[in-house]
Amino acid sequence: MLLLAFPECLPQARQLAETIHCRFGEVELHRFPDGESLVTLPTPLDHTVVFFRGLHDPNAKLVELMLAFAAARANGCQQIILVAPYLGYMRQDIAFRSGQAVSQRVIGEWLSRQVDDLISVDPHLHRIKRLEEAFPHCRSIATSAAPLLGEFVKERGFDGVLVGPDQESRQWVEQVASACGCDFVIASKERLGDREVRVTLPEGNYRSRAAILVDDVISSGRTMVEAAQQLLARGATSVSALCTHALFAPGAVEAMANAGISPVWSTNAIPHETACIDLTPLLARALDDLRQAS
Repeated sequence: MLLLAFPECLPQARQLAETIHCRFGEVELHRFPDGESLVTLPTPLDHTVVFFRGLHDPNAKLVELMLAFAAARANGCQQIILVAPYLGYMRQDIAFRSGQAVSQRVIGEWLSRQVDDLISVDPHLHRIKRLEEAFPHCRSIATSAAPLLGEFVKERGFDGVLVGPDQESRQWVEQVASACGCDFVIASKERLGDREVRVTLPEGNYRSRAAILVDDVISSGRTMVEAAQQLLARGATSVSALCTHALFAPGAVEAMANAGISPVWSTNAIPHETACIDLTPLLARALDDLRQAS
């Protein structure tokens, strides 16, 4: 087995290769002035090639993956495994207005025909229950970082309340709470636009308690900001945030800090200064599961 990493994710991929004791190599990328990419793989390739690449900021990455997969097949690779800690284009699973492309369906249909196996962490699945529903033509493993997040909270001796900012966060908050033994509540959210939301906390005693906001993804940060303002107004002593995927649109970290959210913790699914929870053991177990199933 050969694990190949793209330039932006070399440290995580190299650590994973060392953990599973397989060969490691780098995908060479050259971008021309007109924006096109030249993709070169190190040869010779093994029978099985694992490509490691997170699909945040996905557009150029998907094209480069397509080229890399084609080069791998042309150079003798028989099994392609994609390890994508973050999967882009999973949020839109229905058309909200006439003429919209359903990105989850389109990307899942295409990508699942390119690879034999797919591993991801906490994919944002809302109206479907299993990753294979979105990726019908390959084997897929959706593993969760929630137990690791729970252990992280437990190790810090936290005895406050975990807060899910909306109903979609419940599946992650419940798992984190189970792992660390903390109380949790789930807020409700009304989306007013791409960057505007209204969050309503359930009735409860938040006074003189520390709170950690928990979600799978933090992007604009508006949901976290609104929830934090509600918690602090009800007397919470502090508000922190914990997530799997630190997407963080421009200005999100500053907006959260200005709202009193500190600290912010995330996994290294997406490289970021807040990343302090390593997913390597989780991804290594998923690869071992694939090996045993083959």
